[in-house]
Amino acid sequence: MRIARIAPVNDAALGLFDSGVGGLTVVRAVQDLLPGEDVIYLGDTARLPYGSKSPETIRQFAAEDVDFLLGKGVKAIVVACNTATAHALPEFWKSCPVPIIGVIEPGVEAALANADADRIGIIATRGTISSHAYQHELATRKRGLMIHGIATPLLVPLIEENWISEDVTKEILRKYLEPLMAKGIDTLMLACTHYPLLIPLLTEILPPDVRLVDSATTCAEHLKRMLEEKDLLSGKSGEGKLEIYLTDLSEQFEELAKRFLRRPTGKVRRAVLNQDL
Repeated sequence: MRIARIAPVNDAALGLFDSGVGGLTVVRAVQDLLPGEDVIYLGDTARLPYGSKSPETIRQFAAEDVDFLLGKGVKAIVVACNTATAHALPEFWKSCPVPIIGVIEPGVEAALANADADRIGIIATRGTISSHAYQHELATRKRGLMIHGIATPLLVPLIEENWISEDVTKEILRKYLEPLMAKGIDTLMLACTHYPLLIPLLTEILPPDVRLVDSATTCAEHLKRMLEEKDLLSGKSGEGKLEIYLTDLSEQFEELAKRFLRRPTGKVRRAVLNQDL
């Protein structure tokens, strides 16, 4: 892995990556919670989705993403992709020279913060569900949980087509949620960074007593705690800068980036990843 700087410094940027633009919901949450931090975001749009790839390929792609961010001199990295977190994060804990976190542990901690949580539903990509990462993490932290994971592969393309307000999206979402509601879930984990955009729709469909846990907000909160513990918070005053890199530039993804971020993106640059790790 390339390292632009051996010792992380407080004023260096935070690095985040995802297979596409969904991780920008995490960026938005980080900017809301840590407005003074500079952020560098990498979306591997040329090779998405990661959720349908083999674990070996996901680990390879994620290693290239991490290497790119290290080359930018970041002080910490967030794997803002549930699939990459599930398959690659344990290896990064051993090898990454800067602190690195994913989106699974923060979400699990938030789900179990309520002592009454007993029946937990998970919606995610096929890759995340089949990895059993959430199921395993939940089961090891609390015995006796009823855990139900559902792959919801149609939701990402519907979100990216901006069909959130369409009747067909509501019906598909309702169809996915029916078996979870039949199980009497008390908590629903949104285990994909696209899914926070569905929260208004989910609150219409789900019973009011079902708690929603989204990976963007929980990850940002976890990141803040980690930076505080490691004394890595930025000392700069003013609003932090955002740099966005995509491995494939297109009008579609630049428009998606604006929608996910809900604020100006600035210039979006093309990233060339190291293919010879």
